[in-house]
Amino acid sequence: MQAQLIILIVYVVILLAISWWSTVLLKRGTTNRTLNYLLAGRNLPTVLVTVMLVGLAVGGASTVGVAQTAYTKGFSAGWYNAAWGLGGIFVGLFAARHLRKITVKTIPQIMGQMFGPRTRFISVLCQLLVLISITALQYVAGGSILTALLPDIFSLRGGMLASCAIFIFITLFGGYWASGLTNLFNVLMIYAGIIVALVYSFGDFGGFDSMVAQLPQGGTWLDPVAGLGLPLVIGYIAVMVTMATTTQAVSQICFAAKDEKVARNGFLLGGFLILPAGFLCAFFGIMAAVQFPGLTGPETALALPKLVTGLSPLVGGLFLAALWAADISTAVGLLMGCSTLVLEDIVKKAYKKPLKGAREMLVSRAVVLVVSLLSFALALTTSGILTTITTALALTTSFTFVLIAGIYFPKLLKRAVGFWVVLASLVLWLLWTFFPVLRVLPALIYAEWIVCGLIILGFWFFAKEPAGSLFDTTAEQEEELRERGLLPKGMAKPLASLEK
Repeated sequence: MQAQLIILIVYVVILLAISWWSTVLLKRGTTNRTLNYLLAGRNLPTVLVTVMLVGLAVGGASTVGVAQTAYTKGFSAGWYNAAWGLGGIFVGLFAARHLRKITVKTIPQIMGQMFGPRTRFISVLCQLLVLISITALQYVAGGSILTALLPDIFSLRGGMLASCAIFIFITLFGGYWASGLTNLFNVLMIYAGIIVALVYSFGDFGGFDSMVAQLPQGGTWLDPVAGLGLPLVIGYIAVMVTMATTTQAVSQICFAAKDEKVARNGFLLGGFLILPAGFLCAFFGIMAAVQFPGLTGPETALALPKLVTGLSPLVGGLFLAALWAADISTAVGLLMGCSTLVLEDIVKKAYKKPLKGAREMLVSRAVVLVVSLLSFALALTTSGILTTITTALALTTSFTFVLIAGIYFPKLLKRAVGFWVVLASLVLWLLWTFFPVLRVLPALIYAEWIVCGLIILGFWFFAKEPAGSLFDTTAEQEEELRERGLLPKGMAKPLASLEK
């Protein structure tokens, strides 16, 4: 217990030191401190783009959540992370450089630029639903980890509250620079911790073959697909490719990259680094099924933490700290995404006068606090980590379809389609969530793809007015570029009609 407590204290001190250093970086570079706070001044290098993506992907869901699913479904649970990695690679190949080129701050800004203010507003609601749902799950994972690490100090809810406090502190003080720099430390710690703990765990079972011999008979423990089933595996891939393209927290990494090349290379490298993490963590869930049979409901989230506490205090403490690091790395990125959405797409639109300077920073930090508390309240009602996440992420289908069409098939989009395709995606999610009898397909993502695709094709056939160009600039974009001294000659005129 003493070793684990010391490890946790040292880790927290390191995070606080990084966050403090990030406040220094906030004052450097661009004179726009809010841009520094929300997007690191659009100066993230390749290595920080990479670790931001990996840190966002390999979080509580990818470690504790995958082990929770593997506790009953076996090795196939690792497809959650493999699909995440494929999503990152897809964005690197087809979307990252375009997202960086647009010079926006949020996905709803893109939707407003193409389809008007009504579409921008409903897009904000959908994006917030997704991000708050995922953020809530980081509290569940964080609470599970701290409970297993220090059971005499933390209950599940106490651990969730402590995790919430750390999430808020890093985000409030350091902003996006803190997110990037803490992720650089966290990602190294995560992978080192996973590999070391896996080696020691197999050793405790007497090796891999000995562990396999102790598994309950008749299961699909080591099958790469059968536990989840092929339709659900394909659904995971569809969800993650869709999500990675247009979820605000992921896209914001592109927006913050130093340039288009950095955005592309960072996502490609990050995607490849993400691929194996889930399958490695699935082994922990399988081993927990042997060592701790009979866990049910929310208790299954303790599968991985319980297993690791059986290791030596030093190895177990380091690994559980690494799991908490994974949880923190995801949560701070999500909170920054939420803050940016609310500030840029709700608060600034509500103010009649421009919101700038110290007041803009104050409002941005207040938004982080409010969103954190709301997501914590939601976390108290959540149990199934991966199920909740993959359902919420399907909401991004409408955004991804129109973004990819806007980049590669702009003539396919009509101005009227934006609002209705986003609304349809939201309605589908509500029906799927509250009326289980309607779940005739293996996963929500299948319904989202079919319905959103048909709506886009229908409006293309019947509507006349084309959507706005993805690459035209708005007054908001011109103002930022002018502040940074980067307004090039011959830039397109603002789409003033879409901003009214």
